[in-house]
Amino acid sequence: MIEHLSKIIMSKNVSRAENQQERLITTGWILGFVDGEGCFSINFVRQSDRKEKDRIRKGYKTGFQIFYEFAVTQGKSSLKSLEKIKDFFGIGNIYLNKRYDNHKEHLYRYTVRKREDLVDIIIPFFKKYELRTSKKKNFEIFAKCLDEISKGNHLTRNGAIRIAQMTEKMNHRKSRSKVIRILRNQTSDSAYTQRR
Repeated sequence: MIEHLSKIIMSKNVSRAENQQERLITTGWILGFVDGEGCFSINFVRQSDRKEKDRIRKGYKTGFQIFYEFAVTQGKSSLKSLEKIKDFFGIGNIYLNKRYDNHKEHLYRYTVRKREDLVDIIIPFFKKYELRTSKKKNFEIFAKCLDEISKGNHLTRNGAIRIAQMTEKMNHRKSRSKVIRILRNQTSDSAYTQRR
């Protein structure tokens, strides 16, 4: 009886170790994949008040919607890789980006845009398992921006300016000077507070 019980315990431990080893291999593969093909991005979309037929549709208090996403892009022939990443995280969606240029296949994007998923799953994962390329710095800025957004700071003029300044150091170092200039010329934060 003791020998039988001992075999069952050993079997479970080996199985657990194999699962842990498999997860480490998958984690390493995902890190490499994201280092090569992933993107953490924060963008500003102009969303001021606009007139419709019978009403004025109120825009964002700062005049901009801040759009954030984690994405990995691949051609159709590598779609299974994106499906594997989506299954690993258990969140997000895969979208088709049709191409009509000289490329032979359409692109697919695995994206995570839901703030809670980014804050609760994606950011903790990449904090625990660090990226190795310049994506690491992009991720760190992305995480700081999401922290500001989670605190509601993006709803104020000064908070939106801080986020815009941080994002200037991300990816291709896209200038946010126009966004910052527009935000600085807005009325004071107290006017936004009154509109809430």
